[in-house]
Amino acid sequence: MESRRRDMELLSNSMAAYAHIRANPESFGLYFVLGVCFGLVLTLCLLVLRLSCRPSPRPPARPGDLSEDDEDDDEDEEDTVDRAVSESLLPVTEIPLESHGPGDGALAVNVFASAEELERAQRLEERERIIREIW
Repeated sequence: MESRRRDMELLSNSMAAYAHIRANPESFGLYFVLGVCFGLVLTLCLLVLRLSCRPSPRPPARPGDLSEDDEDDDEDEEDTVDRAVSESLLPVTEIPLESHGPGDGALAVNVFASAEELERAQRLEERERIIREIW
C-alpha cells in the first residue's frame, strides 16, 4: 500500500511540474540555461584546480640511469605508458638551423641544452609513437 502511495505522489508531483513548466516556459528556459552555465563554470573551476595542483616534474635522469630504465620498461609497461603520457603534455621540438636565413631576423636556437635532453626527447617521441600504435 505504501509503494502505491509513493507512486501516486510521484505522478502527482510530475503532473504539477509539467503544468508549471507549461504555464511558464520562460522561467523554465531561464533555469535550464542557468543550470547549464553553472555546470560549465564548475567544470572550468575544477579543471583549473586540477592543472594548478599538478605535482612538479621530476629531475632529468642521469646517464647511468638510462640502462636501468631500459630494463624496467619490460617489467613496468603500464608505469611507462603513464609516465610517457604525463611527460608528453608539453611537446619538445628542435628548430633546424638551415630553415632560417641570415637576413630574415630569426634567431638560430638549439632547443636542447645537452645531449641527454635530446636523447630523452627522442625516447619520449618513441614512447608516444608506441602509445599511438597501442590505441
